[in-house]
Amino acid sequence: MSKAPHITVACVIERDSRFLMVREESDGLIVYNQPAGHLEPGESLISAAVRETLEETGWRVKITQFLGIYQYTSPLNGISYLRHCFVASPVAKVQDAKLDEDILEACWLSLSEIKSKESELRSPLVLEVLNDFINAKIFPLSLTHSTVQEF
Repeated sequence: MSKAPHITVACVIERDSRFLMVREESDGLIVYNQPAGHLEPGESLISAAVRETLEETGWRVKITQFLGIYQYTSPLNGISYLRHCFVASPVAKVQDAKLDEDILEACWLSLSEIKSKESELRSPLVLEVLNDFINAKIFPLSLTHSTVQEF
């Protein structure tokens, strides 16, 4: 019997032709990823994307568009992930923000810098979502719906 997939969120955030990325420890490896994480109970996908970005990068963001839903099964742990990816704009850097403990740093990288680190990317989804963003495979937020009552 297989386990249910993990529902995750991620954000592509571009500023001055650079993308906000995190360098993190995952499964004993140091890897690069978009700000991303798990959906918490009682939380909308958009709220989760905003929260995870703040927790992992120290940046407040505004979600502007929907990039898509991506499915991936990690060969390292066998977990299947359903990644809901959004496009966001940076709003403000929070001074002295405490990042999640597995995050080593948040950094702004160009597409060529990210491609040069392909062997250090957390999963193939990192480049896949960037390619979709670059090729304007972007959708309005109206594709997403939520009846979650957040407080």
